[in-house]
Amino acid sequence: MVTVKDKVFAPFIEKEQLAQRIAELADKINTDYAGRTPLLVVVLNGAFLFAADLIRHITIPCEVSFIRLASYAQTQSTGRVKQVLGLQEPVAGRDVVVVEDIVDTGLTMAQLVQQLWEQEASSVEIATLLYKPEAIRESVTLRYVGFEIQNRFVVGFGLDYDGQGRNLDAIYVLAN
Repeated sequence: MVTVKDKVFAPFIEKEQLAQRIAELADKINTDYAGRTPLLVVVLNGAFLFAADLIRHITIPCEVSFIRLASYAQTQSTGRVKQVLGLQEPVAGRDVVVVEDIVDTGLTMAQLVQQLWEQEASSVEIATLLYKPEAIRESVTLRYVGFEIQNRFVVGFGLDYDGQGRNLDAIYVLAN
């Protein structure tokens, strides 16, 4: 058990499981994009650890960029997405892989994917470490999914609770 701010979290996904699954996702990306140079668009802040480990296992040529979006307030999705820091690289004619920490409502990803298509990306796929199918409100296609989880609040490995807990080396779930 760990305490982050005023909440207690229990172990959920161990670091060894994370490492193995991330390597598997990278292998799929290596195969799917062989002969191409995808642009990996990492969604900050939460996806930075997932992205770093994923990119270390990608052996094909690729480029990396970052975008910062926000849709959470403490432990709840607000349902509204605000773009905080925008994508600087042109995506027209590019194969784009969005690297996200967690997809729950789908609202953030649906809006980002729509924006990438409007900028004339050749292809847009999503790689997410975690997916909460029970929470989905906007349908999105997820090509690379690390783990499907229940609709519970998690922290660690880049995910936070009110700005804290990102530095935990595994994923923890809010204790009941």
